[in-house]
Amino acid sequence: MRITEVLQKIGDASKKFSNLPDSYIKRSMEQVYWKTPRGKPQYLPRTVERKKFRFTTNRPWTGQFRQQNMAGTMRKKVFVEPVANWTYFKGDRVEVLVGKDKGKQGIVNQVFQERNWVIVGGLNCHLRKVADEKEYPGIFIKSEAPLLVTDQIRLVDPSDLQGTAIEWRYTEEGEKVRVSVRTGRIIPIPKANEETHDYKSKSVYVERPKDTTGDVVKEITFKPALQTFEMDIMEEMGIEEDRVPKKTYWY
Repeated sequence: MRITEVLQKIGDASKKFSNLPDSYIKRSMEQVYWKTPRGKPQYLPRTVERKKFRFTTNRPWTGQFRQQNMAGTMRKKVFVEPVANWTYFKGDRVEVLVGKDKGKQGIVNQVFQERNWVIVGGLNCHLRKVADEKEYPGIFIKSEAPLLVTDQIRLVDPSDLQGTAIEWRYTEEGEKVRVSVRTGRIIPIPKANEETHDYKSKSVYVERPKDTTGDVVKEITFKPALQTFEMDIMEEMGIEEDRVPKKTYWY
């Protein structure tokens, strides 16, 4: 499979976890350096903006992501192997295949689909020095490093807790499921995959007074009409214009 440069498309797993509108994520990511001013017909419409981003463990809508992708930050190009069908989800039990934790099993805590990364809780850890200043020597903290889903981990079959290769198949009802190649058993997607910034699961989420209900979202309230905004308000409020404007003369 050909290795391509880091894709600029945000993964579905990241969007689902953020639970934010696509327009907001796009607006948070964009870095416009120059744009043709409004009301300047003598200029061709042109926008100069950053189109290639370097994805890391910072989410694309955060300030840390913007800081890492500021103009002037030169870094090596990152190449990511395309994954046709994403296999790993939050809450999966996986086995580590590389490093000092080779052979150990753990639970996937975070998924970074843009880089083919997952974070496995308590495994593949390293020490990181923070708060290193002139008057303070700093401290070391332990954090998990990401693992590649292509060749550094594999799923664990829940029937015998052994690592296995998997493939996607369809049930008789037409449901797409993960199946263990070794045992033929279905490996269900964990409930933890439903977790977002707002709730652990959709079924237990309680609507707040400021939430927009689903009925309102589905209802179409805008009706197009050949009139200005002012004319629309006047019609809505029953205002009739009966004044006659005075004649004006231009010399």
